[in-house]
Amino acid sequence: MGDTVKSGQAICVLEAMKMENDVNAPCDGKVLSVNTTKGSAVETGAVLAVIG
Repeated sequence: MGDTVKSGQAICVLEAMKMENDVNAPCDGKVLSVNTTKGSAVETGAVLAVIG
């Protein structure tokens, strides 16, 4: 948390069916929170991080 990111920058990696997919920042800003942990399962549409 607290890192500054640019729009389009990879902020985390989502693994599905042994494929790794980058999740990119939708906008410039600062990472305010990360709402998951490494290795956890997430649902479709889940908020993984908040950028403000």
